Amino acid sequence: MLKKFMKAGLAATMALSLAACGSSGSGGGSKDASGKVYYLNFKPEADAQWQELAELYTEETGVPVTVLTAASGEYETTLKSEMAKSEAPTLFQVNGPVGLASWKDYCYDLSDSDIAKQLVSEDFALMDGDSMAGIGYVIETYGIIYNKALLKEAGYTEDDIKSFEDLKKVAEDITARKDELGFSAFTSAGMDGSSDWRFKTHLANLPIYYEYKEDGIDNTDAIKGTYLDNYRALWDLYINNSTTDPSQLSTKTGDDAVSEFVTEQAVFYQNGTWAYGDVMELGDENLGMIPIYFGVDDENEGLVTGTENYWCVNKNASKEDIQATLDFMNWCVTDEDALKAMCGGEGAMPSGETGMGFVIPFKKCLESENALVNIANQYVEDGKDPITWNFTTMPSEEWKNGVGSALTTYAADQSDKNWDAVQKAFVDGWATEAQAAK
Repeated sequence: MLKKFMKAGLAATMALSLAACGSSGSGGGSKDASGKVYYLNFKPEADAQWQELAELYTEETGVPVTVLTAASGEYETTLKSEMAKSEAPTLFQVNGPVGLASWKDYCYDLSDSDIAKQLVSEDFALMDGDSMAGIGYVIETYGIIYNKALLKEAGYTEDDIKSFEDLKKVAEDITARKDELGFSAFTSAGMDGSSDWRFKTHLANLPIYYEYKEDGIDNTDAIKGTYLDNYRALWDLYINNSTTDPSQLSTKTGDDAVSEFVTEQAVFYQNGTWAYGDVMELGDENLGMIPIYFGVDDENEGLVTGTENYWCVNKNASKEDIQATLDFMNWCVTDEDALKAMCGGEGAMPSGETGMGFVIPFKKCLESENALVNIANQYVEDGKDPITWNFTTMPSEEWKNGVGSALTTYAADQSDKNWDAVQKAFVDGWATEAQAAK
């Protein structure tokens, strides 16, 4: 993703998210519609909301909508399996250019669709030549979420953390006093499948971003690993100042990290705006988020913002199913109830349950009730440089798994030899997987 994407398209989206608006028109199908929709959802945390929206749409239009949600880290495997069936998904997702390379032959051209006309910027369209193969449906941000009350109890505020060195000083001081304070600096950096993506993908985005920025590129078949020393320093900080012994990280889950944070066992928790529903019980007044300071350009660094969530329509589906799917997509971003479900927070679903809390790149995006989204907006308004989501250029899931495995081994025995294995997985693994994808 280019800086243009962040400064133009994202700015437009965030501006819209500050002005609540909506529409009562559904843009959906009719009771006589003959098609059906089968959506393979990428986001386990939004499964309940999508199931409810599917039921609501069917009640309103008579169009059957099935939602299947892939398990965390299993989307690509599930997609391959489901696409091989006679009743394949009509609506699915790719994570960007690398994901599109595998599925472009299945993607219907969305250029003339109603939902394409709802985009606030073409920067959110995923193109395959002149064909609009996908449309980004949610813009998300991640960083280091923190508990303001605990940080204050430790004797600090956000103003004390403006660089990697500041973060290191604070975290190590909390560790030195953890028995006295009754809490740790970081939640566990769990490396099981429900949590490892935060580090083998999201944290690994930082060295990729700064290398791309230095070299003036936005993709490569041969990553150099210029900033892997910074990656190691931050990983060391996470695993040596947390609730958990580093040797136990392979057994720790995403739920463990959430629990540790909301039960106030730790001050810091790396995650994103999508995790708001998990942490909101602490109260908006206690939630903050700071950049993942990397020791490169800390003064100007903002939060990590972008998307890996592109909707694609299966062009091999029947004509009726394609039209039904296009109608459903457009309804999701224009209907008043659907907009509330996608953009809203507590009580936003028709059932009264919590909404998805998304910032969506469409003209009728609603004002966000997600405190973490509003923090992200403020960083942009303050002129900080958003870190783009370059992990969409990672060559394969196998590459991520190789890096994750090496990180886990290194955590248990933090030797130079084991870090060399991380570097090898990162650099040599990248070249191998990029070549295999050709």
